[in-house]
Amino acid sequence: MYTTLISAADLAAHIADPNFVAVDCRHDLMNPAAGREGFAIGHLPGAVFGDIETQLSGAKHGPDGVFRGRHPLPEKEALIETLRGWGVNDGSQVVAYDAHGGMFAARLWWLLRWLGHEAVAVLDGGMAAWQSLGQPLSTDVVAKPRGGITLRAPFVPTVTVAEVLDNVDKGERIVIDARASDRFRGENETIDPVGGHIPGAKNRFFKDNLQPDGRFKDAATLRNEFAPLVDDPTKAIMQCGSGVTACHNLLALEVAGMPGAALYPGSWSEWVGDKTRPVATGAA
Repeated sequence: MYTTLISAADLAAHIADPNFVAVDCRHDLMNPAAGREGFAIGHLPGAVFGDIETQLSGAKHGPDGVFRGRHPLPEKEALIETLRGWGVNDGSQVVAYDAHGGMFAARLWWLLRWLGHEAVAVLDGGMAAWQSLGQPLSTDVVAKPRGGITLRAPFVPTVTVAEVLDNVDKGERIVIDARASDRFRGENETIDPVGGHIPGAKNRFFKDNLQPDGRFKDAATLRNEFAPLVDDPTKAIMQCGSGVTACHNLLALEVAGMPGAALYPGSWSEWVGDKTRPVATGAA
C-alpha cells in the first residue's frame, strides 16, 4: 500500500493492475480548462481525469448564501459518487498525479484521506518523472467498471473559519500559509485582490517541499525544515489561497513523519470574504 508518495518506477510496474486507479489532476488556476485539454492530448495509460473546479471542490456558497472560498470541500456523498464512477473500491490503490510538483494532486490525496481511504499516493515528480523513464502517454479514455468505495472515518482533521478566528486571539495553534511569499506579504493584487495573511501566521511556500527535479525532498530534510515552524503538528493549521496547495504542506508533513495537522479548507479566499476579519501584511 502506498499512502504518501509513489515513484514513477513503482507506478510503471503496476500501471496495468486493475486495483490501481490513476487520476490526472492537472489544472491551471488562471485557465480552468487547461487540465482537461492536457488530459485529451496525453495522459498516463488508463488514467481518469479529476477536475479541481467541478469534482474536487464544492459550491462556493453555502445554503445560507455565505461565501465559502474559491475551492471549498465537496460534499462527501458527491465525492464518493465521483470516485465510484472512476472505478474506485475500498481496496483500490489510488494514485494522483499532475505536472505541477503535486500542487493539485495533493488535493485529491488529502480528499481521499478525508473520506477514510488510506491507499492513496501522489506520483512523486508527476508527469515529468513518468516521461523521464520513457513511459508512454495515451489519448484513450477507458471506461472503468463502477466502483464501490464507501465512506469511512477520516484520517485527517479540518478547522472552520470560526475556529481560525478564535485562534487569532488565543494563539494556541500555529497557522502555516502555503502561498508564495509575495502573496503572503500582500504584494500580489492580481491573484489576491485583498492581500496579506491571517495575523500570527507563518509562511511555508509549497514549492519549498520539492527538489529541483520536482520530486519531494527526503523525510529528514522536510522534518528539519518544518521543525522551526511546527512544534506540535496536532496544533498546526495548514492554509493557502483556497485550500488546495495547503494539502501539499500536509503531504510533506506526512512524508516527514509529522502527521496530525489540520486543513483550513476555505483558506484566504474565505477569510477575506468577511471584511471584519483581521488581516496582516508584510513578513511574518
